[in-house]
Amino acid sequence: MILAQINHFFVSPAPLGFFQEGQTVGFSPIDLWNNMGWLARGVVFVLFIMSIWSLAVMIDRYLYFNAARKQSREFAPRVAGALKEGKLDEAVKVADRNKKSHLAEVVTAGLQEFRNYGGGGAVSQEQIESSKRALERAEAIVHAKLKRGLGSLATIGSTAPFVGLFGTVAGILKAFQEIATQKTPGIGAVAGGISEALVTTAFGLFVAIPAVWLFNYFTNRVEAFDVEMDNSSSELIDYFIKQSNIRR
Repeated sequence: MILAQINHFFVSPAPLGFFQEGQTVGFSPIDLWNNMGWLARGVVFVLFIMSIWSLAVMIDRYLYFNAARKQSREFAPRVAGALKEGKLDEAVKVADRNKKSHLAEVVTAGLQEFRNYGGGGAVSQEQIESSKRALERAEAIVHAKLKRGLGSLATIGSTAPFVGLFGTVAGILKAFQEIATQKTPGIGAVAGGISEALVTTAFGLFVAIPAVWLFNYFTNRVEAFDVEMDNSSSELIDYFIKQSNIRR
């Protein structure tokens, strides 16, 4: 008797009403969008805005960092040669011609403070300390410029999955509502809600993963730039100290 019941269950034409005739579900992007509720559409729209914002930050930082790296490579040997010959004015001019270089911006601040302080003569300790403070201020300013937009990348990378999860919850709720409102529910009755739940989850991950990767990548580059600026500042201070010993 038990075997007969099991056999009747598997050979019945529509077990539990899950595969009912006439129920079709489309899974093209247009069909998915049309089947979405207003809440899921809002989630997708928010994720789309987040993806556009993160893409804009990625492009901006990539171009900015590449320009800074390229000009710094050209700037460093030229300014070193000018300082070796004691030509401060020439070193400042070289820095002015490389305005996108992070090293040039820092070194220019120190050179201008050293050149304008005291009006010539013997180099005093106060002049060196003033130049050092100018270098530190310039480093802080350049560091802030380098990190511009990275905070938004971190925010997008950490919140996009939760925004997608919110859409998932909305899709699951829609699926249960469709089950409750239909007398003979089948797989087609809940496919719309389940599909929009999965789509919002996938979209959230699609937005978050590149944002996290690029945030870590750009953060590492900023740290490398910080090291370069620290080294350049230290070398410039050493140069000022040597100049003070020469002029005594």
